Amino acid sequence: MSTTDTERLKKVESILVSQPKPKDDKSPYNTLAKKYNLKVDFRPFIHIEPITLKEFRKQKIDILNHTAVIFTSRNAVDHFFRLCKESKVEVPSDMKYFCISEQTANYLQKYIVIRKRKIFTGQKTAVDLIEILKKHKNEKYIFPCSNIRKNDIPDFLTKNGYGFSEATIYKTVASDLSNLADIKYDIIAFFSPSGINSLFVNFPDFKQENTRIAAFGPTTAKAVREAGLYLDIEAPQPNAPSMTGALELYIKKANGIK
Repeated sequence: MSTTDTERLKKVESILVSQPKPKDDKSPYNTLAKKYNLKVDFRPFIHIEPITLKEFRKQKIDILNHTAVIFTSRNAVDHFFRLCKESKVEVPSDMKYFCISEQTANYLQKYIVIRKRKIFTGQKTAVDLIEILKKHKNEKYIFPCSNIRKNDIPDFLTKNGYGFSEATIYKTVASDLSNLADIKYDIIAFFSPSGINSLFVNFPDFKQENTRIAAFGPTTAKAVREAGLYLDIEAPQPNAPSMTGALELYIKKANGIK
């Protein structure tokens, strides 16, 4: 542990999680709060706004000119089928679906009868899904996504000469956090670069001081450092694969708990 880490290792009594409050009372955050007598609040730093049909049409993408859809989130599923409905496009029964995870694939049943469709599913990451895409180079893909998205899949498709269209169908935007201006937390936990961006959109003069920053994932950690903030807690770790696990390790050190 560096000198700076040691200097910043102060007692933790409050945590702000930059995500919606879990619906389940058995959330690991609730367990953490009770176990260490902490105040844990939840506040989404970002939210989703739909792209209008007019905005979508400006992209000049014909959904019916494609043979396959790549879905990397449930938001993408919702807004893709919303735009299909609004534009009166009936998705053909032989359309193929390539989903980043089984959870996303199962979510499709909200809109289609999945047992009658061709659905290909990755394990969890873009890397897993790319391995499946390698076996289906002749499809004409549509990749519905947010205005902010990871590069892995479109970069792979472009580099390898796949036929595809990238369709921006919803926007990830900063939420209004103005009522947090005078509230201090010992730790703020972030899960995406967009959350860091939202912090500075809302508070351009934000000073970190004794607030510890926790980040989940390498891209979030990078965004923290590029914003000039000190990263106190990084997740996942080999001995703590979750954010709550990494927080607990830190709290034990900071609060002198063995």
